[in-house]
Amino acid sequence: MRASFVDLRKKSRQIIAALRRKEDVTVLYRGKPAAVMRPIADEASADAAHASDHPAFGMWVDRKDLNDVAAHVRGLRKGRFSDL
Repeated sequence: MRASFVDLRKKSRQIIAALRRKEDVTVLYRGKPAAVMRPIADEASADAAHASDHPAFGMWVDRKDLNDVAAHVRGLRKGRFSDL
């Protein structure tokens, strides 16, 4: 299916239906292809993506200064000129 940027706004229902039928949608800008929308291959794999699977998850687990989160946040919010 081919759709312009205006079609994305006005005919979104038909575009979503085409994606559910496992069709690729080519998005046109001024009559030339600008992007391709593809359906997700497997819904189960999309649901399986959790934050804990991301490489950044747990990257500060070794930091001892973050054991008390409330105290850390209080320190961040403390005024810079409190010593005056």
